[in-house]
Amino acid sequence: MSTHKEALFLRSDELADLAAPADYVDAVREGYRQRGEGAPAEPRTSLPSEDPPGFFTGYLAILPDTGAMGTYTYGAGFGAQDAHFMLSLFDSESGEPLALMDGASMNPFKTGAAGAVGIDALAREDATTLSVIGSGSQARGQLRAAVEVRDFDRIDVYSPTKESRESFAAEMNELLDPTVAAVASSAAAVEGADVVITATRATEPVFDGDLLEDGAHVTAMGQYAPDVREVDAETVSRAKYVPDLRARTKTDAGAFMMALESGAISEDHVHAELGEVVAGVEPGRESDEDVTLFDSGGTAIETVAAAHMLYERAVENDLGETLEFAPASQALTGK
Repeated sequence: MSTHKEALFLRSDELADLAAPADYVDAVREGYRQRGEGAPAEPRTSLPSEDPPGFFTGYLAILPDTGAMGTYTYGAGFGAQDAHFMLSLFDSESGEPLALMDGASMNPFKTGAAGAVGIDALAREDATTLSVIGSGSQARGQLRAAVEVRDFDRIDVYSPTKESRESFAAEMNELLDPTVAAVASSAAAVEGADVVITATRATEPVFDGDLLEDGAHVTAMGQYAPDVREVDAETVSRAKYVPDLRARTKTDAGAFMMALESGAISEDHVHAELGEVVAGVEPGRESDEDVTLFDSGGTAIETVAAAHMLYERAVENDLGETLEFAPASQALTGK
């Protein structure tokens, strides 16, 4: 008798409209709560290739209360000069596969949700002004999630190309309630902002940390290599520094690693992991004057949490194609 486990293959277009930004935020917040209470997660492993140039990257997590575990793997660059995201989701009770997903369409939403959870956990409750540096798909995902956790009345957007920032501002102004406007410099964006989001591919700091207002919160999500940083040592040293995973401060949290190397901070500068703040295990902001920084390099916590939410909705909507996976007890016969 066959004991093959049936799982779903879910295409990117099937997943695209299954959930709103607020749904992603709720799922990802719950994922980080579990991490704060001890759920296992590992930082990314990234294998570089020189010929052709590219990176093959993966990370994994187990969320026991959600009942799911999974890994997110992608190849970026290489000969096609593109990226492809493959997400495998398992039942954390039985260990059986639940789904194989094309993770492309969900990527900005789950990453944006992680940023929003960081804002919700660390920004002042009365924050009303938001600045976004960057105008690509990740900036779009960050912004759409951020407005779910605070009542912003003004949003400023800066990216180096005038046409890009203006078209982004026009699009978001139509979509969101707050006034969204393009500004001419990163300094103009940062000065006076209650919350600053960096969502760029920059390898050097995109603003001067001296310009941050007392009480500001920063979410930096475009830095995930030892020699890459979006924020400078001044920003890191001024802030209560909260990474998605503490282990990243030794592997790929470039802003922290370079601030440490320069002597601006010491190794004990990590205030807490985001999950610890979400779970109430560690305090977040302790005064209205605190500067806070969420370093969001990307983990499987938000990925598995969002994927399981989408998987349940796909099942409810009878989406996906059935795949069969053989258990090792049946397949590893050696015959």
